[in-house]
Amino acid sequence: MFAVNNDSTPPSHLHNWEEWRGSALLLPGSRQDQHSCVRLAKGYVKHYSTQAMHTSAAHFIDDLAARGQYHFTTAEAAAELGRSLPATRAALRRLKEAGRIADPARGFFVIVPPEYRRLGCLPPEQFVPQLMEHLGETHYVALLSAAELLGAAHHRPQTLQVMVATNRRPIVCGAVQVRFFARSDLRATPTVRLSTPRGMVTVASAEATAIELVGYAQACGGLEQVATVLAELAEALDGVQLAAAALRSPAAWVQRLGYLLDLTGHAELADCLLPALEGRCTEVVPLVAELSRTGAERDIRWRIALNASIALDA
Repeated sequence: MFAVNNDSTPPSHLHNWEEWRGSALLLPGSRQDQHSCVRLAKGYVKHYSTQAMHTSAAHFIDDLAARGQYHFTTAEAAAELGRSLPATRAALRRLKEAGRIADPARGFFVIVPPEYRRLGCLPPEQFVPQLMEHLGETHYVALLSAAELLGAAHHRPQTLQVMVATNRRPIVCGAVQVRFFARSDLRATPTVRLSTPRGMVTVASAEATAIELVGYAQACGGLEQVATVLAELAEALDGVQLAAAALRSPAAWVQRLGYLLDLTGHAELADCLLPALEGRCTEVVPLVAELSRTGAERDIRWRIALNASIALDA
């Protein structure tokens, strides 16, 4: 006949299953039958296995952070812990519920330091490069996000804007958002590398950013906001590089950019765009593509129908 402690938890001085099993078999006076003993013993095995898995997963992310790595995949965690994928996912789910990790993409996790717990995720520029590498996708930070990183922070974007080759669904991770834009020829876009607390990030050059802000104006709050950002970004623009970037861009984008540079008092930079339009500026384009040009005044220099007025922010 087996004897077992009737308590629902192991005695406090017994720290593992082997110790509890030994004591359970030796406790006198119990009338539990063998099946009850085995059933209760299995419960304790499950309890301790789960507890050990949780501790191991916590140690795993602590070790990664100590080495300066703040991202990992489910497969990497499973290999390190020596556990099955289901067991690993269960342990990671508990760490996520505790706010210690977040998963901006399926199977891809980031470690959330205490200073970012209120966000519920790492800042996007600190994990998007690693995520894109994991996915094998070429990318660069673009538009308002690029302008901010390059020093034009008049309007701090609430969402990280990233250029990729094909459309992707947005990422929402806690209070962090990432929005993707598609450009099939993005590999030809000039970029720069900037540092973040978690590594390097690829960003469109100032010149490429200026042109794309105009080309994707609707995603950037409209041409008025674009013009305001351009007024700050102009200090970082190089005329030669701007002309080279313009040759790789649609003529309509270049025409609108030239007009806005004139409007913001940067006529010398605007002049650099004129050679890129030779033989390409064949028609009058609306300043705001979505609005009718009927009856609109024309700007002769840039062949633009001024179908909207642009008021710059102070």
